[in-house]
Amino acid sequence: MNPYLAGILLGFVLLASFYLTGRGLGASGATRSVVIGAVTTITPEHAENSGYFSKYLGDNQMKTWLVLEIAGVIIGGFLSGAWAGRLKMRVEHSPGISKRKRIYMASLGGLLFGFGSQLGRGCTSGAALTGMSVMSLAGFVTMMAIFGTAFVLAYFFRKNWI
Repeated sequence: MNPYLAGILLGFVLLASFYLTGRGLGASGATRSVVIGAVTTITPEHAENSGYFSKYLGDNQMKTWLVLEIAGVIIGGFLSGAWAGRLKMRVEHSPGISKRKRIYMASLGGLLFGFGSQLGRGCTSGAALTGMSVMSLAGFVTMMAIFGTAFVLAYFFRKNWI
């Protein structure tokens, strides 16, 4: 999709999110909800004795709108890839690295992103995108930190992608 059109559509999605839910977009809360729902379902005794999980007992974590948002992102991404003819079972990687290293690096990046989003009390979409849309100084600082860090670290990791 044309990135300018995608940006405009994302802006409308963000506007609709504010109108319909009173909140902006975010993804890390959905992961937390899924983990809490799984733990309380699989090991309710552990959830009752845990200081973290016990405060969520009684809430049906899987019915939050964030879980539906992420389910929609996954389904929409799948449908978009199928519609564009780009839905293939393969691992995209540089000729300089193996498929195994690509999967390892992507998994490590995902874990670090998840850990960082919990430390920062939100993911990039919640902190930067939604923050900037409401003209929050913290949103702009977050976006500058995200792109600044990526720019600096790109030098060290470029051999994995070029």
